Amino acid sequence: MKNACADAIMRRQAPRRILVVAGLIVAGADLLASAQLPAPDAATYRILPSSRFEVRTGTAGLLGFAGHSHVVRARSFAGSVRYRAGDPSAARVDVVVRADSLEVLTPHDPAEIRQVTATMRDHVLHVAEYPDIRFTLTHATPTRTGVRLDGELTLAGRTRPVQVDATVQAGADTLRARGTFGVNQTEFGIEPYRGGPGGTVRVADRVTFDFDAVAVREAAAVGASRSAERGDAATRAAPDGGER
Repeated sequence: MKNACADAIMRRQAPRRILVVAGLIVAGADLLASAQLPAPDAATYRILPSSRFEVRTGTAGLLGFAGHSHVVRARSFAGSVRYRAGDPSAARVDVVVRADSLEVLTPHDPAEIRQVTATMRDHVLHVAEYPDIRFTLTHATPTRTGVRLDGELTLAGRTRPVQVDATVQAGADTLRARGTFGVNQTEFGIEPYRGGPGGTVRVADRVTFDFDAVAVREAAAVGASRSAERGDAATRAAPDGGER
């Protein structure tokens, strides 16, 4: 009697067991298939000329209050970003700024701007010997507010590690990154410029890099570049230097 009851119970549970086993097999197959799916391909982005790369300096020394802080902007640069959507830690960035394109913007005194620009290029950065300033990303870590970029900065022929906290916006075909970071000039073998009576006015050792970089996916970057060229051509052709 007991054997008959046990057989009946087993017959009733058999379909349920088959369904459970079948479900496990299907779930396992799905997991295996998803594991074998290739990750989304990383795309290459080109940094646009509309991006902004600046350096801000302060003053120091006994008569530092008599000096001027300066904003210096790069006029010629190029760069690329290798980025996979959803995986910023795998990003790769390389940016090169032409040192001889750095131009002082402030104060608004044309004579001082020319003098400070020439001094910066020839006697501080030695652009004839070290024509490029380069940043290369080595690792990116997502943070609560953006991305922490660990990289290497090459300035005046010396390379040092730097860390940058940046905010990043990713669109369908665009990337935009904003951030600031500071370095000491002396870490790159640069002697901060001194002027005034007995060198009592000098540029502070600490300088701040400030950037707002926009990059476009490589295929779209070609179209953006051509549009910019057409815009430049139209400006040159317009009367009075482009005033309309």
